[in-house]
Amino acid sequence: MCNLINIKNNHQWYLINAKDRILGRLSTKIVYYLQGKHKAIYAPYLDVGDYVIVINAKYIKITGNKYKNKFYYSHSGYAGGLKKISYEKLLILNPKKIIQHAIKGMLPKNKISNVFFKRLKIYSENIHKHIAQQPNIINI
Repeated sequence: MCNLINIKNNHQWYLINAKDRILGRLSTKIVYYLQGKHKAIYAPYLDVGDYVIVINAKYIKITGNKYKNKFYYSHSGYAGGLKKISYEKLLILNPKKIIQHAIKGMLPKNKISNVFFKRLKIYSENIHKHIAQQPNIINI
């Protein structure tokens, strides 16, 4: 029996342009590449995922009335510590958090998800600092 845990993996770099893309559909593709499901040696317990660079995060789209009706919640852990921010305001303040929140919810709830999440690089504009890695461009 082959010991798959010791397989040496060369992590690839992929570039995804989020301009005018729908948040949920884009997030599923990103998670697909982060986990390595596009590779023949994929297994849920193996770390065979790749790096993903997302550019133009502030131009992401969502469908329906969610632009005004969607809210993101966070709690400090103290009484009365619930904070609520709308999608509309978060898109202006920090558009990276919108994509991070969607992807974090789609990753498996275990220790390896932190490894996958660290391989995600999100930039609000068209400029990124990973040119030396020569990322492959993915058209979605």
